[in-house]
Amino acid sequence: MRTTLFHVLILLAVTSLGTTAIAQSDIAELTEQMGITAGDTAMRDIPGWRAPKKIVMRNIGLSLADVQTALPGVEVLEVRSEADAVANAKGADAIIGWCSDAVLEAAQDALWAQISSAGAERCMATKRIASGSVVLTNMQKMSSPVIAEHAIALTLSLARNLPLYTKAMRKGEWYWSSETTAKMQSIAGRTMLVVGLGGIGTEVARRAAALDMRVIGTRRSSREGPDFVDYVGLSDELFELAADADFIVITVPLTTETEGLFNKDFFSAAKRGAHIVNVGRGKTIVTDDLIAALETGQIAGAALDVTDPEPLPSDHPLWQMENVLITPHVSWGGGNSIRQGILLKENLRRFAAGDALLNVVDPELGY
Repeated sequence: MRTTLFHVLILLAVTSLGTTAIAQSDIAELTEQMGITAGDTAMRDIPGWRAPKKIVMRNIGLSLADVQTALPGVEVLEVRSEADAVANAKGADAIIGWCSDAVLEAAQDALWAQISSAGAERCMATKRIASGSVVLTNMQKMSSPVIAEHAIALTLSLARNLPLYTKAMRKGEWYWSSETTAKMQSIAGRTMLVVGLGGIGTEVARRAAALDMRVIGTRRSSREGPDFVDYVGLSDELFELAADADFIVITVPLTTETEGLFNKDFFSAAKRGAHIVNVGRGKTIVTDDLIAALETGQIAGAALDVTDPEPLPSDHPLWQMENVLITPHVSWGGGNSIRQGILLKENLRRFAAGDALLNVVDPELGY
């Protein structure tokens, strides 16, 4: 019987307290199914690379024992805070869990930093990462399935007018009226625009298509896309596609190109009565412009897992709007730690062998 990703994950879950070496066939299957790719440059070709002697790490999917098993003979220090990472960084060849200037300046021998999130914008200001002297890898696509599920849950919540009912529930109100039920709709046959058909966006599109939605999307660099996406447009087609969409799901990373992208002009170009779902980054939306569009009905509702500012202050007007649902940046929660462990262990193996790493972040693009 062919081993499936499901079987691999179950096996890893059972053996997580004493993980043995992961078979390369399992790694190959994970990378294929999740669409993970290796960087262009082998670590051995980077000046200063050596077989690692010391790793400073935070537990982001592998325990200290797991890493020691994967790298016999290497000094592995598990630390719990950035201050401890700085204090122990001298002589480290790699830093697992941090990407700040403070840590990487203290770790002058380090050539690799691995972070636990997909978003890497906070690392782009780090001098050694921006210059390319430290290779940064992230957890892109490791949380894509569960974030996509969250995006679909938010989409369904807007379609069924759940923000209104959840707020009425807190007041103990049986809030029934033909006016409110008239605002409920089925998503089947509706058009979803996925802005950013990367790892998360593709998984959102897959699930939306399975629910009989018509899915269109945008990509930065090409028109290629999976067969369950009806049309893939480039970035300059965003406004045109927004005019045709009932639900707009934002999955793009935060870059200089995407910061403030969803502003007054975008909301004006969108189809009147469209719904906004954001599981990307809060700063891609101009919050005041979104509020104005919600107040006029140009945008019918919004479901936000990320906000600007974040955390959202308790007195912020978004909390009080009946057509808004907010979750506090938790869409990644659940189901990704095993995948993270697989990826990290493979990157440790590759680093020790001098091979190209997986999920390398391009410092010029920011993802």
